Amino acid sequence: MAEFAGFNLPLWFKGIIPEALAVRNSVGLFDVSHMGRALVRGPDAQKLLDKVTTNDVALLTNGMGQYSLVCNAEGGIKDDLFLFKLHSDEYLIVYNAGNRSKDHAWITVQAAGLNVEILDVSDQVAMFAVQGPKAVSLLQKVSGSQLESVPRFGCAENQIAGARVLATRTGYTGEDGFEILVWDAPLGDPRNATTVWTKLLDVGNQFAIEPCGLGARDLLRLEAGLCLYGTDMDENTNPFEARLGFVVKFQKEFIGKNKLEEIKARGTPRVRIGLVTEKRVIPRHGFSIVRDGQEVGSVTSGTLSPLLNTGIAIGYVNREDAKEGTKVDVQIRGRSEQARVVKPPFYDPTNYGYSRRAS
Repeated sequence: MAEFAGFNLPLWFKGIIPEALAVRNSVGLFDVSHMGRALVRGPDAQKLLDKVTTNDVALLTNGMGQYSLVCNAEGGIKDDLFLFKLHSDEYLIVYNAGNRSKDHAWITVQAAGLNVEILDVSDQVAMFAVQGPKAVSLLQKVSGSQLESVPRFGCAENQIAGARVLATRTGYTGEDGFEILVWDAPLGDPRNATTVWTKLLDVGNQFAIEPCGLGARDLLRLEAGLCLYGTDMDENTNPFEARLGFVVKFQKEFIGKNKLEEIKARGTPRVRIGLVTEKRVIPRHGFSIVRDGQEVGSVTSGTLSPLLNTGIAIGYVNREDAKEGTKVDVQIRGRSEQARVVKPPFYDPTNYGYSRRAS
């Protein structure tokens, strides 16, 4: 167990590697109740959310969601999040645990003068992630609903073990699966949450389910090439250097738009890359990336991939050093280790991940 964002959370149950492999090959269950969750309601809900997020909220229909960013006036990333349209004037935001207070305060300030209600429900709603190629089969058994028809980034109201839940087809592992929000599960009375958790594990035994901790979650998101806020990006990072420009929609007005238009027009001097080491070593946060004897960037996240049996990393380098296949060195505790630039995900997407070929 370890303290994280005010919660005591498991680093692992059985072990990081067996838990990560369970998610890649069958199904894993994560408690992610530490994440921030807010409901935004009212006639001006879309107007507010379009103002504070970079993606186009107007594109959302009921029951659909989108990945998006919150930027400051200079175009720096304040947070990344998922936004779901529940009903015509009601939206759900799911944002990072470490930014719960910051995000809520920022959105509340931007709502001044608008006809909108912002409810922080983080401590009233539990949240579990069911991830892996067997996740949908498990959830259809416990809910009795055809969740297979819910599209990626879609959401649907449901019931599990008598508890009312919202199932969103999202995750942080690269695999198919759902994140399950258990309504009416406050921290002071988590009976609905524990009932749902127990039901998922009990029925999940037939699918070789494993409860998973933060260690496996971090390994899995890194194998998928997904950013961790505060490590791989922050308010000094803009969406284009982080390769997240695909969620920046200039056809609407939002905070930071003018600066981001300037940044896109002139280009960014550095860019996020993936790295794979030649040997079985682990690149860590802050390690230097060197090319031809010159430092060209640094690692922001790194681990040992059990799928590749070698080191993988995310980092930033000068744009001219970011071409796929470029050979570099990573400085690991005073020695140089060879690596090459790759395009994430690090695994073969035909064998792993939500787009894998049907067996």
